[in-house]
Amino acid sequence: MGASGGWRGASALRRLRPAGLAGFKRPLSTGERIPRICIVGSGPAGFYTAQHLLKHHKLARVDVYEKLPVPFGLVRFGVAPDHPEVKNVINTFTQTAQSDRCFYYGNVAVGKDVTVEELQQAYHAVVLSYGAEDNRILGIPGENLSGVYSARALVGWYNGLPENRDLKPDLSSKTALVLGQGNVALDVARILLTPLDLLQKTDITEGSLAAIASSKVKRVWLVGRRGPLQVAFTIKELREMVNLPGARPILDPADFTGLRDAIKDVPRPRKRLTELMIKTALEKPGEKEAKIWASATREWGLKFLRSPLEILPTADGKRARGIRMAVTRLEGSGESATAVPTGEVEELECGLILSSIGYRSLPLGPSVPFDPKHGIIPNHLGRVQGVPGLYCSGWVKRGPTGVIITTMNDSFDTAQSVLEDLQAGMLNVSNTKEGFESVRSILHSRGVHPVSFSDWEKIDAAEVARGRLAGKPREKIVDPQEMLQLIDH
Repeated sequence: MGASGGWRGASALRRLRPAGLAGFKRPLSTGERIPRICIVGSGPAGFYTAQHLLKHHKLARVDVYEKLPVPFGLVRFGVAPDHPEVKNVINTFTQTAQSDRCFYYGNVAVGKDVTVEELQQAYHAVVLSYGAEDNRILGIPGENLSGVYSARALVGWYNGLPENRDLKPDLSSKTALVLGQGNVALDVARILLTPLDLLQKTDITEGSLAAIASSKVKRVWLVGRRGPLQVAFTIKELREMVNLPGARPILDPADFTGLRDAIKDVPRPRKRLTELMIKTALEKPGEKEAKIWASATREWGLKFLRSPLEILPTADGKRARGIRMAVTRLEGSGESATAVPTGEVEELECGLILSSIGYRSLPLGPSVPFDPKHGIIPNHLGRVQGVPGLYCSGWVKRGPTGVIITTMNDSFDTAQSVLEDLQAGMLNVSNTKEGFESVRSILHSRGVHPVSFSDWEKIDAAEVARGRLAGKPREKIVDPQEMLQLIDH
């Protein structure tokens, strides 16, 4: 990954600066009023919020808190291993973290190690950017059987998210089924079917690579309640699947017959996406594609108009052996079409079932308003309703949708709200706040040892060195205790 060289160079620069306590930088000293702002979460939402604040306010001090020792959130733990180019935003985040006015405190779980109320006492503004750390449940019988996992957990497992390191998914079934037709669904299907020699060159974790090496999965179905015109994945991800070495697509021509007329007036991205599905399903493949598909040992397909009713257990009642689905029909058209059961039911044999129906944010504490129905913090332009000085950005602000650029714009908007409130005098900076100085004593009294950004750079360097030995961009450390031992915590 291109980012790693930049991180090592940055470490050298850092050594030229006067070091603060245990790797933390010294605070600035100035007679002017310094707004102290803290951000909870070090993923894209957190870092983009910090970037905008630092760029547009020349005195603001921004502290970023993260529950894990390591930063970057979904860029590290959500982006697929075979999409290294998407992870290049880490370079930008690293630049932000190395600002003299930005401070990173990892290994601090807000809500447990320090409360939001305590942060509000220490800072003029608190921005919640902690993302969506849970997944929506199916709510059907058999969901808890062995062999049924959330796509989120599988993604965390192969990307080295500590909480998923012991997942041990059962890959002994020939057929896997993914419920959902978004980009995450395509990601997990692609990783399950990608040839090992390609995966070996990515930053996929050692343990998951070994498990996938002995996987028996040869076929993956991606199932949606609605039709081809309502899929949520994008053309880039679909094209990767169509061109995946060693795998052939199985698309039912009946699902796409007559669709060309239906897409004449739809927006261009949807039109191009549907045209690629139609071409794959209905047209004779080119010579190159035909050759690849003829020799393919694996396959994937899209099933439409199916809604899960029940995961079917094996005879002993312990494992999944298949799924019962309602056949649906569409009422309405376009994006707003809804799936209605026809009364017909279908069963499909599969021993691996992955639920990819969306992520979900969780409430952080009793003092923070939360809308459980929509899984967001109620807000207006990032200002948390009814709590002056409290803000939110990213998925916890708008829901778990969009790509990194969506989160960037969303976070800039929240940062702008903070800047406007500072300008209007709604955040009283004449009232001096201690920031991390007061939080430090709280954490110390609770036996919590924060990880600095220079600490992270040591972890990063170790991962890159381990990866080099295996011919990979990095070998992620998946155990937080090992990370802390590495930096003598």
